[in-house]
Amino acid sequence: MDYKDTNAAISTITYNKEAIEAPTNNIYEAISIIAKRADQINSDLKTELVDKLEEFATYNDSLEEVFENKEQIEVSKFYERLPKPTALAIEEWLNDKVYYRTPDAE
Repeated sequence: MDYKDTNAAISTITYNKEAIEAPTNNIYEAISIIAKRADQINSDLKTELVDKLEEFATYNDSLEEVFENKEQIEVSKFYERLPKPTALAIEEWLNDKVYYRTPDAE
Protein backbone atom coordinates (compact mmCIF):
# COMPACT_ATOMS: atom_id res chain seq x y z
CA MET A 1 0.00 0.00 0.00
CA ASP A 2 1.16 3.50 -0.73
CA TYR A 3 1.37 5.37 2.56
CA LYS A 4 2.74 8.52 0.98
CA ASP A 5 -0.55 9.56 -0.67
CA THR A 6 -2.74 9.78 2.40
CA ASN A 7 -4.92 12.31 4.14
CA ALA A 8 -4.02 11.09 7.61
CA ALA A 9 -3.43 13.71 10.27
CA ILE A 10 0.17 14.68 10.91
CA SER A 11 -0.58 15.85 14.43
CA THR A 12 -2.91 14.57 17.12
CA ILE A 13 -6.62 15.13 16.53
CA THR A 14 -9.80 14.04 18.27
CA TYR A 15 -11.96 11.45 16.53
CA ASN A 16 -15.66 10.76 16.95
CA LYS A 17 -16.03 7.72 19.21
CA GLU A 18 -19.21 6.58 17.45
CA ALA A 19 -17.49 6.64 14.05
CA ILE A 20 -14.63 4.49 15.34
CA GLU A 21 -16.81 1.88 17.03
CA ALA A 22 -19.51 1.78 14.32
CA PRO A 23 -18.18 -1.22 12.31
CA THR A 24 -17.82 -3.47 15.37
CA ASN A 25 -20.25 -1.91 17.88
CA ASN A 26 -17.45 -2.28 20.42
CA ILE A 27 -14.86 0.43 20.98
CA TYR A 28 -12.34 -1.96 22.53
CA GLU A 29 -12.49 -4.36 19.61
CA ALA A 30 -12.16 -1.46 17.15
CA ILE A 31 -9.12 -0.09 18.97
CA SER A 32 -7.55 -3.55 19.05
CA ILE A 33 -8.01 -3.92 15.29
CA ILE A 34 -6.62 -0.44 14.64
CA ALA A 35 -3.60 -1.17 16.86
CA LYS A 36 -2.84 -4.39 14.99
CA ARG A 37 -3.10 -2.56 11.66
CA ALA A 38 -0.81 0.20 12.97
CA ASP A 39 1.77 -2.47 13.86
CA GLN A 40 1.56 -3.84 10.31
CA ILE A 41 1.98 -0.37 8.80
CA ASN A 42 4.92 0.38 11.10
CA SER A 43 6.61 -2.86 10.10
CA ASP A 44 6.09 -2.10 6.38
CA LEU A 45 7.45 1.44 6.70
CA LYS A 46 10.45 0.29 8.73
CA THR A 47 11.31 -2.41 6.21
CA GLU A 48 10.99 0.07 3.34
CA LEU A 49 13.17 2.66 5.12
CA VAL A 50 15.87 0.12 5.99
CA ASP A 51 15.95 -1.10 2.39
CA LYS A 52 16.39 2.44 1.09
CA LEU A 53 19.06 3.32 3.66
CA GLU A 54 21.04 0.17 2.85
CA GLU A 55 21.73 1.69 -0.56
CA PHE A 56 23.82 4.33 1.21
CA ALA A 57 25.59 1.98 3.61
CA THR A 58 29.35 1.95 3.65
CA TYR A 59 31.10 -1.08 5.03
CA ASN A 60 34.25 0.45 6.46
CA ASP A 61 35.65 -0.53 9.82
CA SER A 62 37.13 2.91 10.28
CA LEU A 63 35.22 5.21 12.60
CA GLU A 64 37.27 8.15 11.41
CA GLU A 65 35.57 8.29 8.03
CA VAL A 66 32.10 9.40 9.02
CA PHE A 67 30.43 11.55 6.43
CA GLU A 68 26.90 12.65 5.76
CA ASN A 69 25.19 11.73 2.56
CA LYS A 70 22.62 14.35 1.52
CA GLU A 71 20.40 11.80 -0.22
CA GLN A 72 20.36 9.64 2.89
CA ILE A 73 19.35 12.63 5.01
CA GLU A 74 16.55 13.51 2.60
CA VAL A 75 15.19 9.95 2.69
CA SER A 76 15.25 9.97 6.48
CA LYS A 77 13.53 13.36 6.66
CA PHE A 78 10.84 12.20 4.23
CA TYR A 79 9.97 9.23 6.43
CA GLU A 80 10.01 11.42 9.55
CA ARG A 81 7.44 13.75 7.97
CA LEU A 82 4.99 10.93 7.19
CA PRO A 83 1.96 10.57 9.47
CA LYS A 84 2.38 8.14 12.35
CA PRO A 85 1.27 4.53 11.72
CA THR A 86 -1.59 4.96 14.19
CA ALA A 87 -2.97 7.92 12.23
CA LEU A 88 -2.69 5.93 9.00
CA ALA A 89 -4.48 2.96 10.58
CA ILE A 90 -7.30 5.15 11.90
CA GLU A 91 -7.75 6.74 8.49
CA GLU A 92 -7.95 3.30 6.86
CA TRP A 93 -10.43 2.17 9.53
CA LEU A 94 -12.70 5.19 9.04
CA ASN A 95 -12.61 4.73 5.25
CA ASP A 96 -13.51 1.00 5.52
CA LYS A 97 -10.18 -0.13 4.04
CA VAL A 98 -9.34 -2.54 6.86
CA TYR A 99 -10.39 -6.16 6.54
CA TYR A 100 -11.01 -7.89 9.85
CA ARG A 101 -12.78 -11.00 10.98
CA THR A 102 -13.70 -12.58 14.26
CA PRO A 103 -13.31 -16.30 14.80
CA ASP A 104 -16.60 -18.10 15.10
CA ALA A 105 -17.54 -18.68 18.73
CA GLU A 106 -18.33 -22.28 19.51
